[in-house]
This record gives sequence, C-alpha cells and structure tokens, in this order.
Amino acid sequence: MEALEAILTRRSTRKYRDSMPDKELIEKVVEAGRYAPSGHNNQTTHFIVFTDKAVLDELAELVRSEFAKMEKTDGMYVSLERCIVASKRGSFIFHYGAPVFISVSNKKGYGNAMADSACALENMMIAANALDLGSCWINQLHWLDENENIRAFMQKHGLKEDETITGGLILGYPEGEKPDRTLTTRKGNPVTWD
Repeated sequence: MEALEAILTRRSTRKYRDSMPDKELIEKVVEAGRYAPSGHNNQTTHFIVFTDKAVLDELAELVRSEFAKMEKTDGMYVSLERCIVASKRGSFIFHYGAPVFISVSNKKGYGNAMADSACALENMMIAANALDLGSCWINQLHWLDENENIRAFMQKHGLKEDETITGGLILGYPEGEKPDRTLTTRKGNPVTWD
C-alpha cells in the first residue's frame, strides 16, 4: 500500500477479533512510532506495549473503576462524559477488547511532549492500516494521568516518575477480514489559501 493511500484510508477500529497479531507485526507498528519526528530529535516518547490479556483486563477494570468515581462537570469533553456514564453502568472497556494496547508517554514539562507523541501515534495508526491491522487512538489514560491508582499501575509496568501519559493506541485484527477503508468526505478541517 502506498503511503498516501494508507493515510487517506485509515479509519478507527473499535471491534476486534480475539486473536493476537504476530509479534513481528506489532514490532513494525511500534517501530513506525519510534521513527516519528520529535522536537530537536529528542526521541523521548516512551512506548509501553501490553499484550498479556490478564494484565490488560486488570488495567481495563482499574480504568473503569476510576472513571466510575468521577462526576460529570459543565464543559467536560463529551467523550470523557461517555466514559464516566458507561463506567458507572459497569459496561465500559476502554480498549474495546483489542488484544494489544500501546501506552504512549513523554517527559513531564517538555513543551513538545504532546506533539511528539501525536506524531508517533499517527505513524503507528498508518502503519497498522498498511499491515491490515485495525487501530484506534485511546485517550483514557491521558485523562487519568494524574490519578494515583492509574499512575501506580503504569509505573509498575514501566512508566517513569518523570513521564506523563500522552495517549495510547489499541491494535489488533479487525472483526472483519480487513480494516474498514471506506473513503469519507471531509466536512471540517478548513484550508485557507492566500
């Protein structure tokens, strides 16, 4: 698949088969993230790859329980509100049952932490599409970055004290044969030429 085609046909996948992708494919996706640009070529983006179902289930339950403790507030992101409501009902699974979750973090206080991580996440999503894998950017751990229970769990699994969770990626074989690559019309993201 050509690069532009991989970009234009990438879609978020939220339904996955149970089967684990080959480790070689996961490594290729992570490597695409590692080769993303970073401010002054700092290369401080940290990837924690979860493939153990028991560990991922434990994290999913922890995320659900921490969201269930929260209350909705005025001006809150709609996506965050949905996480809270679904968690209070007991039905929220932040990783949509995907067999792979890649947590992305960067240095606290680093001005390009989010930009560097966003480039890495986008690279990984494009690579996943090119490799016939489904993927979806996941923000829940970013929203819970300052939660002491989440931080304790993540530090147990490799997050450093001086890092902030900037995002995440779920990965796996989509429920269908291949990812949905239906081209969509852009209704936003205006372009101004001068």
